Amino acid sequence: MTAAPEQIDVLDEAREQVLERGVGLSQEQVLKVLELPDDRIPELLELAHQVRERWCGPEVEVEGIVSLKTGGCPEDCHFCSQSGQFPSPVRSAWLDIPGLVRAARQTRETGATEFCIVAAVRGPDKRLLSQVRDGIKAIREDGNDIQIACSLGMLTQEQVDELVAMGVHRYNHNLETARSHFPNVVTTHSWEERWDTLKMIRDAGMEVCCGGIIGMGESLEQRAEFAVQLAELEPDEVPLNFLIPNPGTPYENYPVVEGAEALRTVGAFRLALPRTILRFAGGRELTFGDLGAKQGMLGGINAIIVGNYLTNLGRPAQQDLDMLEELSMPIKALSQTL
Repeated sequence: MTAAPEQIDVLDEAREQVLERGVGLSQEQVLKVLELPDDRIPELLELAHQVRERWCGPEVEVEGIVSLKTGGCPEDCHFCSQSGQFPSPVRSAWLDIPGLVRAARQTRETGATEFCIVAAVRGPDKRLLSQVRDGIKAIREDGNDIQIACSLGMLTQEQVDELVAMGVHRYNHNLETARSHFPNVVTTHSWEERWDTLKMIRDAGMEVCCGGIIGMGESLEQRAEFAVQLAELEPDEVPLNFLIPNPGTPYENYPVVEGAEALRTVGAFRLALPRTILRFAGGRELTFGDLGAKQGMLGGINAIIVGNYLTNLGRPAQQDLDMLEELSMPIKALSQTL
């Protein structure tokens, strides 16, 4: 009898394919990484860290976010406490221009290079775009040179062009999850509508920020699918969120993603996206705690949101800055992003 061919270990494959050549893993390979036993997580994280160092460099990008319009969104994204369709405690509110300027100033003072203006809407109307335009103008008149990103929902080509004219550096629009799982998460618009907005952003020359949320009932196969779909988009940045089961949402009783599972996910996404900014975003405090967050930063993450999120508290910004200093991770300077 002929012996069965010996299977090549997926991390050995990744060392040659990803670390040496900078080519992301396939969907099948990502799934194998997500299925690795717990005792191989340190090996995975070490490899992911080496990949990040080789293809992205040592710097960590720091970003702050602020909500210009909170709550009252007409969409039914099942994870979101800002949806007007669910009985969550978040209510509709607008931030005034002076408040926006203060938030941008405070963000810049942390050493952050990115400031993202977010609104809970399907897409921006003329009032919202006018607020964004006035806000950016006021931030610049305040002497603040921070890079400005926006996250305002789905866009038309005309709106994309307006944002470019305002000087918006990067646009965030998350695909949220795998295409096959998306209809279980959102029913009021399609995955394809989000994809179309992202393609317009890319074609207009803005940087593309696109990620999603882990822990919304998706299978490991769908996580692997999501990773390679993001790789196909070639985003400049991927924010990696972990579900916060917000009260009043359909996901309020979903379990929190456990630390080991989350670390495997971080490593797998780094190996699928070797050249991309991979950002710790919402849910990391709940999922990882302090020790796990440090492991994640040493397992392929190279960007972080400091301070609070849109409707959930984060850690004080100084705690994250202290963590980066402790890990000897230099913060990317603004001059490097211009």
